[in-house]
Amino acid sequence: MSLNIAIDGPAGAGKSTIAKQVAKELNAIYVDTGAMYRAMAYFMLQNSVNKEDSEAISAKSKEADITIKYENGQQIVVLNGENVNGVIRTEEVGNMASVCAVNKDVRLKLVELQRALAAKEDVVMDGRDIGTYVLPDANVKVYLTASSACRAKRRFDELVAKGEKPDLAKIEADIIDRDHRDMTREFAPLKQAVDATLIDSSNMSIEEVKNAIIALTK
Repeated sequence: MSLNIAIDGPAGAGKSTIAKQVAKELNAIYVDTGAMYRAMAYFMLQNSVNKEDSEAISAKSKEADITIKYENGQQIVVLNGENVNGVIRTEEVGNMASVCAVNKDVRLKLVELQRALAAKEDVVMDGRDIGTYVLPDANVKVYLTASSACRAKRRFDELVAKGEKPDLAKIEADIIDRDHRDMTREFAPLKQAVDATLIDSSNMSIEEVKNAIIALTK
């Protein structure tokens, strides 16, 4: 039976960074759900689907088969048998992915594909509703969070490192606003699964968080 690890939590909690490290340590697949949405968007563009036509997007999404695998240590996103790594990071695909992400049928299709992948492979998946909705039977569930002030400071430091001059107070206000939207949305809102382990990373290093999650698999 495959090992499934679900990591949920609010924006800026470090979910992707931690999930990638946990997956590497356990020789599992890190499921990059964002890349799967991009592959779906590329499929729509390939088929000249109008991004304003939600019904056409819904209908076409049923024809897409998307999965993730590793070749020579590199993550490969596969769309209908084709490696699309080289074509899904464009701005055009990103814009279409934003449209696809709010389409419920696209979301349901990708959840179906993510569950199929998890059924046959060891996976680590992060998001807002992995433990509560996508993988409700995951072996390990973690709700990874940190204070809004801590998450804002992390983002502030990232932007400063890029040479930008961000407003720390505005970053924190945006994070609090996003938390509210994620937690109150109608479909699969962000919340801690009843059987998830709460990890507050406010005063923890990446290594400490990674080790805490791996310890839960023992």
